[in-house]
Amino acid sequence: MALHDAAWHDSQYNNRARVPEAAVLLPRWAEASALARSRMTCQLDQPYGDEAGETLDIFPARDSGSPVLVFIHGGYWRALDKADHSFVAPAFVQAGAMVVVPNYALCPAVGMAQIALQTTRALAWTWRNAARFGGNRSRIVVAGHSAGGHLAAMLLACRWKTVGDDLPARLLAGALSLSGVFDLEPIRQTPFLQGDLQLTPAAVRRLSPAFFPRPRGPLAALVGGDESEAFIRQNQLIRDQWGPSTVPVCEALPGLNHFTVLHDLVDPAGRAHAHARRWLGLSAA
Repeated sequence: MALHDAAWHDSQYNNRARVPEAAVLLPRWAEASALARSRMTCQLDQPYGDEAGETLDIFPARDSGSPVLVFIHGGYWRALDKADHSFVAPAFVQAGAMVVVPNYALCPAVGMAQIALQTTRALAWTWRNAARFGGNRSRIVVAGHSAGGHLAAMLLACRWKTVGDDLPARLLAGALSLSGVFDLEPIRQTPFLQGDLQLTPAAVRRLSPAFFPRPRGPLAALVGGDESEAFIRQNQLIRDQWGPSTVPVCEALPGLNHFTVLHDLVDPAGRAHAHARRWLGLSAA
């Protein structure tokens, strides 16, 4: 890959600067999420561990034995909150799923490795407790946006027996990454992020899922067609590295940017929504 300077990295990875409407969209997400919580049955701020930030919100399934969607929010590992993303839940609960939205501690208070460990604890808690909320623990799918897409790929590659002896070797039925980052070296070279993330070359090697041993899939890797060259490259990279048997879906969705790609997940007519329903084993909308 050709070498690029710091300004290029900032231009490619600073999505709020690339998409001016982000200043409007993010407050709308928060408003839609507050409305969802007010209208739905939910259990908020359930602890899944003892550390700061280790809580999750649960939107129970309407019927017992339903598949489970765990949604991991983005924000470059340093911003946003589960409360900004409750709007993901209504479409999937209506479709027949249980939805879980975990929080995690943010950089720079913790490092990215700690965040990855926290998400494994959130998934372990979900597997152990899903039946209490109508979920089928043998049908858990994780979806993540942006930094959450990176974490979703990490979770697909997780060795679950090292997290808990009681956990199955394959805890996830599948994963979806929306605008994910799979090689962290460009992030290490992006000035507006590096102050908070403090990535080292060793951390890049340890935390870049593109260079992990190929896990069992499936992973759907999706990116907005209007996103930067770097994000589109990241999306193709995970297919190139993990192969089409693990990443059977690798798509750039036309007309969508880094933020509106998440709208496609919650739109019953969206491509991302359709892939999520398929991984969950739910019939098409």
